[in-house]
Amino acid sequence: MSNQHVVVIFPHPDDESFGAAGTIAKFREEGIPVTYLCGTLGEMGRNMGSPVFANRETLSTFRKKELDEAAKQLDINVEYLGYRDKTIEFEPLEQMADHLKAKIESLGATTVITHYPGFAVHPDHDAMGAAVVEAVRQISPSARPDVWMHAISNGHEDQLGSPEVVFDIRPYWEKKLAAIKAHLSQVDGMMGLIQGQEEQLERLKTERFYTYTFES
Repeated sequence: MSNQHVVVIFPHPDDESFGAAGTIAKFREEGIPVTYLCGTLGEMGRNMGSPVFANRETLSTFRKKELDEAAKQLDINVEYLGYRDKTIEFEPLEQMADHLKAKIESLGATTVITHYPGFAVHPDHDAMGAAVVEAVRQISPSARPDVWMHAISNGHEDQLGSPEVVFDIRPYWEKKLAAIKAHLSQVDGMMGLIQGQEEQLERLKTERFYTYTFES
């Protein structure tokens, strides 16, 4: 299936920048529209700037503005799904799947990028990935988008093998870095540490995804 619309579905503002910004930039360079369906406003995030400039009451406002700036850097559309940070694992799977299926179909997604459930570290990541899989499963096989899954847990390749989709995103590194830095409340200070760690920095310059295979 040729790509007509790529839909990225992660739970938090900044997931798109760390996990897929280079891939997003590649698609946009090819003229393919990209929409980010962001699950939450990240209102329970632990970082609030360095020095601190937000609290739990105001953090969501800052994180929304930060995602708006990251989206501007990446030239993508953003829609918010309206879930609450750190509670996605408690949402009924079928209801989430119905919600996501409607969004995916209305956007005419041909590729969906999400987290690999069970290999994504954070409960919100795992739950969102599982809901995406169920949503796409319910779509007619002839109309199903491809599903690319981002695994980030330590040692995941020991269980999953090598990912099928691997992009060297060095040509898009400046766009990815600008998108990451837009999320100031979460990365200010941290990027300085990463930039001093060549191995971690190099890891961010390759984006890897597993393709999900549906049995029927």
